[in-house]
Amino acid sequence: MTSFEEAGTEETVTCLHMTFYHPCQEDKMMFRCLNFRKREQVRVDEMPKFGRDSNVCRYNLMDTRVSRVQFAVQFYRKLDSSEFCFEIKNMSKKTKLLVDQTELGYLNKIDLPWKCIICFGDYQILAEIEEGESVDYFETYLHLSEVPILQERCLPSLLPIPENGISPSLFPSQGKSPMEIDENES
Repeated sequence: MTSFEEAGTEETVTCLHMTFYHPCQEDKMMFRCLNFRKREQVRVDEMPKFGRDSNVCRYNLMDTRVSRVQFAVQFYRKLDSSEFCFEIKNMSKKTKLLVDQTELGYLNKIDLPWKCIICFGDYQILAEIEEGESVDYFETYLHLSEVPILQERCLPSLLPIPENGISPSLFPSQGKSPMEIDENES
């Protein structure tokens, strides 16, 4: 046997990608303690915390409006399954945490979907899970966004455009209800 044949199979690692955004980042630099663009290994028995207390939190947000411990993430395996997941727990007594459209109060927790948006205050975090096989550790990979993650607020409403090409939003309906007209009538 050659050394290639004897080599162990390379194991993939589950990775939690998190893209951070805050409208005042450029002025206040609240993400200055986060290590962007570098994967970090986290042991599976650790529960990484995000917040402003550097003695407790692995990921520090430099903002007095952030709780000492804002939220925590835990890596686990589903019962009777080989699937690995993350759950997120709100650790703030004062601030609710939004995971997509689900609001979490203090000590509430929920499974992280494979792709979701986490919000609290003016913070927006896009979380995306990259599947892996390792049972000893997972990785985090932090990114910084200069544009809001929640773009839906800025988009115009997507109303259907009628066949005549004139958008009804350009002309107020003036309280009239729609009328059905036969195409042969004038």
